[in-house]
Amino acid sequence: MKAILQYRASSGFRQRISDTVPDWLDVVVVDEADKETFAAEMTDAEVLLHVLEQVTADVITNAPALKLIQKIGVGVNTIDLDTARTNDVAVCNMPGTNSRAVAEMTLMLMLAALRRVSYFDPRMRDGEGWTAELNAFDGIGEINGRTVGLVGYGEVARILAPILTTMGADVLYTATSRKADAEAHWRDLPDLLAASDMVSLHLPLAADTERMIDAAAIASMKRGSVLVNTARGGLVDETALFDALKSGHLRAAGLDTVAVEPAPAGNPLFNLDNVVVMPHIAWLTPETLDRSLGVAFENCRRLRDGEDMLFRVI
Repeated sequence: MKAILQYRASSGFRQRISDTVPDWLDVVVVDEADKETFAAEMTDAEVLLHVLEQVTADVITNAPALKLIQKIGVGVNTIDLDTARTNDVAVCNMPGTNSRAVAEMTLMLMLAALRRVSYFDPRMRDGEGWTAELNAFDGIGEINGRTVGLVGYGEVARILAPILTTMGADVLYTATSRKADAEAHWRDLPDLLAASDMVSLHLPLAADTERMIDAAAIASMKRGSVLVNTARGGLVDETALFDALKSGHLRAAGLDTVAVEPAPAGNPLFNLDNVVVMPHIAWLTPETLDRSLGVAFENCRRLRDGEDMLFRVI
């Protein structure tokens, strides 16, 4: 069985694949930028191990042997699901494999935004850390005593809620339904946005969530509050976010994802010193890779043996 991993994989990632891949499975790693090699390799591939690159209708229809698109992660918004369904290609994801890694990154971005890391770090490197503007120190804060609103209450939010509570936060959440076991207080979205000192997004990108944090939603947030996004960049109207950060309506933002990825250098958010930004790597830890490869290879085995696959989306 042949599987293609379309990803700019590090040497460590490649070694993990080599160490764990079963002998009946041939995994070919193709850099995302190498479109020609990818197209050629897909002509006889039965499995696509998908990370971030768009899986378009053309990718699917030009892969006649393709039987499974295995998402390395959770979100399947980057896959043309209709074309996959039409061509009888299964799509699976792997919820839970990256939840702890994403929760840790979310907490890191919360702390980095509150402590103004993106402002002080470059000044320290230039020898100006002790001579920064005095007013800059007024923008520093703690999680303790703040209200944190979690938008969505899946695995990541479930991990974060008790940690934030232990750190002294009052934790709110909103979701499509109330959760009986939630370690946070329910609010509908408008009330959560209005009440929170920090809002953290934990939702998939879909037609009903695209740009849900728009200019009106941001305007309804507390002045001086913080927005953190480790979910999907398309959840946020970035022009409205930029304006709110520039004006001071929002204190800071911590972003692991933006609307256009890979992110071009010209994104105006990157020029603001109250924005902490990472290249969509909240999920990317060696521990996550081990868990993810385990699920992916198990689904390849199930495909080979005609068994029901884990976490099948279609």
